[in-house]
Amino acid sequence: MDLDPDLAALRPLGGFSVLHASKTSPYGPFPTLAHAYAPVDGEPGQGGRAHHNPGFGGPGDATPDAPAPLRADPLAFRVHKVAAAIRAPDRRVAASVAHQGLAARLWSVTLGCAALYGHVPDLTPSLLHWDPDATAPDDLWLAEVRSRPGDVATIAEVVLRTHLTPLTATLHARYRVATGLLRGNAASALAGAGRELDRWARRHGRTDTAARARSLTSGLLAHPLLAGTGTLTGTAFRRRSCCLYYRVPGGGLCGDCCFSRPPGSPGPPRAARTARSPRDP
Repeated sequence: MDLDPDLAALRPLGGFSVLHASKTSPYGPFPTLAHAYAPVDGEPGQGGRAHHNPGFGGPGDATPDAPAPLRADPLAFRVHKVAAAIRAPDRRVAASVAHQGLAARLWSVTLGCAALYGHVPDLTPSLLHWDPDATAPDDLWLAEVRSRPGDVATIAEVVLRTHLTPLTATLHARYRVATGLLRGNAASALAGAGRELDRWARRHGRTDTAARARSLTSGLLAHPLLAGTGTLTGTAFRRRSCCLYYRVPGGGLCGDCCFSRPPGSPGPPRAARTARSPRDP
């Protein structure tokens, strides 16, 4: 089954998998992800200057009252929003959580389409618009649905190489988030998306969809850009890095964290572990 213009088959999967698709934006003008990934003027690292926004310091200088013009740099705006929502102690934590949230959205859309349609939409960053102030499903809008094969190699090209590679480079340059940590985030988000799709399919008696979701997830985790980031057992994933969420006040550990207790904390192993993943604020 080829893709329909509205990607309607994704709707029953829940908001994280839904993608609005229309030639006209349903919400108004928003930047594309191509703009979000673009480097900003100024020095690399944490001190770059936001687009069209002189005087506000570097991207990610997050304070609860960030001015609206920061939206001109959507990635910095998103990191700012996440930092305020989770009370992140430093920008690296907020950047990591923002990265994992966007990665989970992209994986959820593509895995859902591949498992249900057998095809995936072309998510070229210049076609994919993003509202950094919104949460799923109202954060993404695709200007044109172009069908591509739903195999592992194509999904890796659509998500890993086209989106997560430039996103990782930008976040590493701006916020000094380790690339290994961001690779772990990408793998964790992929495993989480695959697990949710598998659960949905099993609840609705769609054993073929569940099998397809598991096969795609394991195949993508074996891709050279994700290989070695963790261990997949069934649909359970244990990563070899930490997303830094334990540093958020009251955050604890995510369900797939490499740690058995938050670093530097007393108490029994796994005492603070939760079954969550820091997708969106």
